[in-house]
Amino acid sequence: MKNIRNNTSANIAIPELPERISGLGEIALNLWWTWNPRGKRLFEIVNPYLWKECKQNPIAMLKKIPEEELHGLCENENFMDEYRYVRALFKQYMNDNAAYGDEEPLPIAYFCAEYGLHHSVPIYSGGLGFLAGDILKESSDMGLPMVGMGFMYPQGYVRQVIGSDGWQRGANESIDKDTAPIERVLDKDGGHFTVKVPFIDPPVYATVWKINVGRITLYLLDTDIEQNDPWDRQISSHLYTPDMHQRLRQQIVLGIGGYSVLERLGIEYSILHLNEGHPAFALFERVRTFIENEKMAMKDAIERVRATSIFTTHTPLQAATDVYGFDMMGHYFSDYWNRLGMNKEQFMSFGLNPDAPESGFNMTVFGLKMCAHRNAVSKKHCEVTKGIWKNVFSLINTSEVPIDYVTNGVHLPTWLGDELFVELDKILGENWIKMQDNPDLWLRLKDIPGSRIWDIHYACKESMVNFIRELVRRKWADEGIDPLVAMAEGVMLDPDVLTIGFARRMTGYKRPDLILHDMDRLDRIINNFERPVQVIFAGKAHPSDNPGKQILQRIFKAAQDPRFRGRIAFVEDYGESLAKYLVHGCDVWLNNPVIPLEACGTSGMKAGINGTLHCSSLDGWWPEGYNGKNGWAFGGDVANDDTDAAALYDTIEHKIVPLYYAVDEQGRPVEWIRMMKEAMGRISPAFSARRMMKDYLNKFYIPSSINAVKNVQGTGA
Repeated sequence: MKNIRNNTSANIAIPELPERISGLGEIALNLWWTWNPRGKRLFEIVNPYLWKECKQNPIAMLKKIPEEELHGLCENENFMDEYRYVRALFKQYMNDNAAYGDEEPLPIAYFCAEYGLHHSVPIYSGGLGFLAGDILKESSDMGLPMVGMGFMYPQGYVRQVIGSDGWQRGANESIDKDTAPIERVLDKDGGHFTVKVPFIDPPVYATVWKINVGRITLYLLDTDIEQNDPWDRQISSHLYTPDMHQRLRQQIVLGIGGYSVLERLGIEYSILHLNEGHPAFALFERVRTFIENEKMAMKDAIERVRATSIFTTHTPLQAATDVYGFDMMGHYFSDYWNRLGMNKEQFMSFGLNPDAPESGFNMTVFGLKMCAHRNAVSKKHCEVTKGIWKNVFSLINTSEVPIDYVTNGVHLPTWLGDELFVELDKILGENWIKMQDNPDLWLRLKDIPGSRIWDIHYACKESMVNFIRELVRRKWADEGIDPLVAMAEGVMLDPDVLTIGFARRMTGYKRPDLILHDMDRLDRIINNFERPVQVIFAGKAHPSDNPGKQILQRIFKAAQDPRFRGRIAFVEDYGESLAKYLVHGCDVWLNNPVIPLEACGTSGMKAGINGTLHCSSLDGWWPEGYNGKNGWAFGGDVANDDTDAAALYDTIEHKIVPLYYAVDEQGRPVEWIRMMKEAMGRISPAFSARRMMKDYLNKFYIPSSINAVKNVQGTGA
């Protein structure tokens, strides 16, 4: 895959640094440091105060440090020793070009609408984005040749602001291009590389940025430029715009414009992997390229694209897919289907849902039809997906539906707490990360004293509580908030109390407020004098999801209720940084979706690898992860709020609480710690991104690569 790492680029963020420590800028501009404890520690010791004030953003910190302090670092031999060592680690990592697996590289173009990488780049809304970010990071670690394609979103997703009435008010979370780890991609004349998106009239232009994710380059499109009309400038402004015309244009730019970027940059690849249906128009653009550039017949071009493309669906409901009216599609594609050698009916048939043929062009149906390799994101989700899409394949027997699954996984170096990571280095050896998906490796967890596991966890819990209190302090200092709001947002949390965390998107099917179903019983559980419980909520409702906002408001009102004594908290503006504190510091991670609407869910995996015990209904990944000893399962196969809430209360009251408060002479819950080790040992290898990417390799990437070689040697973009 030529040129992926070497495209000419210019950063706009890094200040001029003294020559002896100039490598700090290079490291800061590569997100490698975010998943390497020594990389994070290096920036922290530069200036601990500014590191905290800048929210662990090294670029923002380096811009604020006085020049004389930077020169002083050059004279600090302790710092210079650590700097040289970390830079050597970084150089070695970046120069290791050995690809995982076969000798032949497997070039993969990975398209996704969002990426969760770091809080300084708010181009994500939730789980889909974090999964995409973890895929890029793990591909970098494994040496998989991959290139990512997405959107810049200058105005981000939404910064959550909760009013004193508990109603979510959104504010723009704009990317600060002066402190974000992004670089302009430059053209041959030194200008900002710009593409004209084909087949949109009037023309739409997009500039291209890049983010270095270890050895992987992620390219981002941005239409907020002067060449575009105001309406067109807004195409890439917000993630998941509710305006369907604008969303269609957004997906045209992502799929067709993103394909054009790779073609213009000369980046060759043979495999196209689409994460959900948002970028699926890249499939048609690839067909068009084969027809026009390689003079292939339309049928042959379609089969070649189909044989070398992978479609991952995260959707457990037909109603949750993007569907565009036929008239709307015709407005943008009436000339395009002629370029493909199709008529209108042929073109529309690719997105025609046989269960709702009049509804319009369905992007998920399109992806399923145009990709020979299709996967759901958990075993249970695969069963659901086969059932809801069987008519796309004209099949009655769901077992015959050609959809496989790759259960999601999480990037262990990103989501493990730093202190736990260092402890694993000591016990498992510094190369344990290369064997992370081997269950036998994790048997050595028994060599870590239970007291050490607990001390690490309790320190994380204290850090989480202090972080939440600091958020409230800053809000009070800036806005002078009401005391009831301060209580609701966590100022009275206690690290000595059993802590249950619920953090995910606030929407109906996830039932965030299930634990509030019987407020009197919850009162008795939370305010048990000898064995109290506290519950921390976090999560955003989609800006257009008023029912989700109403659920959030109910939770916030409960957190304001004095009878709960500050032991229910809603923490504002859930994102990557807060997520890490919560999965490291909570004792129990709660999940209670309406079965079977949780496609997978990865937050529980992130909690589990840190020893936070998962308590969930048996949906998503949990049927594969639960073994009876590493957490709890509750509820039936059919969701019922009354019975499920009663089962949840019983589980908390009769299983979780007694186990947590059964402590030894040193005040440590011995049996609880044993469950923590069981969770870490079971979940870490089976639900790591390493296992996930090996599954993609063996099930899809290698077969797709073989298909590409069969079709033509050196398939290009």
